[in-house]
Amino acid sequence: MNDTIDKSLDASGLLCPEPVMMLHKVMREAATGNVVEVIATDPSTLRDIPKFCLFLGHDLIEQKETEKQYFFYIRKN
Repeated sequence: MNDTIDKSLDASGLLCPEPVMMLHKVMREAATGNVVEVIATDPSTLRDIPKFCLFLGHDLIEQKETEKQYFFYIRKN
């Protein structure tokens, strides 16, 4: 990803619905256009975070995963 990360949320070890609840708080505090990185370990975030972005109108600009973690990069609209 080439964008600058403005805020980072490490939700590793947390289970649904905590990562999305924490993301909601971070997005409220972020400025329009900010890029937020989310690091998670709960597989349900693969479903929940894209739906969160779609529902609230934010751009999921990149999503990737490693063996143990999921990474999401979201631009606030």
